[in-house]
Amino acid sequence: MSVTVYSTGPACQRCRLTCRCLEGAGIPFTVVDLTDAETAAAREFLTGDLGYSEAPVVIVDDEPENHWQGFRPDLIGRLAARLAVAS
Repeated sequence: MSVTVYSTGPACQRCRLTCRCLEGAGIPFTVVDLTDAETAAAREFLTGDLGYSEAPVVIVDDEPENHWQGFRPDLIGRLAARLAVAS
């Protein structure tokens, strides 16, 4: 399983909180900076295909519908619990 956090950079407080919460839960993740010119396809996917309009967007690749936007400690907690049961 991999977790990707799509962020608008260090000025995004919700992005920082999400990353901090994932770290605290021991969940490994990758950050993709949406302000980078090379991430235009990712921005299009997140806004056009998934319909998100704000950062962060978190995508967990183990389930097709396992993604969300914003700072969601409740969903991070559920993910951590699932990982604990699986290990």
